[in-house]
Amino acid sequence: MLVKDLREQVLEANLELVRRGLVLYTFGNVSGISRPDGLIAIKPSGVPYESMSVEDMVVTDLEGRIVEGKLRPSSDLPTHVELYKRFPGIGGVAHTHSEFATAWAQACRPIPCFGTTHADYFYGAVPVTASLTAEEIATAYEKNTGLAICRRFDELGTETIPAVLVAGHAPFCWGETPADASHNAVILESVARMAYYTIGINSEAPAIPRELHDKHYLRKHGSKAYYGQAK
Repeated sequence: MLVKDLREQVLEANLELVRRGLVLYTFGNVSGISRPDGLIAIKPSGVPYESMSVEDMVVTDLEGRIVEGKLRPSSDLPTHVELYKRFPGIGGVAHTHSEFATAWAQACRPIPCFGTTHADYFYGAVPVTASLTAEEIATAYEKNTGLAICRRFDELGTETIPAVLVAGHAPFCWGETPADASHNAVILESVARMAYYTIGINSEAPAIPRELHDKHYLRKHGSKAYYGQAK
């Protein structure tokens, strides 16, 4: 079996989304990449999570061609491929239709940083992509979704904001590993829910001051980070 360890990681990351309540039925998918092998492992399309096995994970190359596996890969594979090709720091991608993050995507509104929970994970507002054109939707829809994300993050960089809202669609998240990508998807949903409640309580709520945002993000991710234990 090719990239068995990666396939195990991808299966576990997919199941984590189920455990955390981020998926319904067969919605969503997680993938991972082995950069040395040039291979991607991804959830199969339309297969119930409760019946998935390591063997069911589909292995493709960086052009999305199946290298190993009896099932069809997730229909969102071309989106994942574009992210892996454009951003070498990404090692895993997670896509969900989680309720609150998807609501922000459908509203085509970025999620502002209203508090320090957001600031711990995202160094700025969680952005929204531009809407796809009719031609982009009609031709290579999933690939064009990936390219829309890439265009947005060519400006922002993927390291400090590991998530995006695809306009009219749903969120994609990423990380150094498939587990990191799923973790960020869980955090994004929590942040999206809190932001929704925040503007429900106070529609004029401001974003937190830059100084507080910097403090919380950098104490966890900066060069002088001191959150957690020494590695």
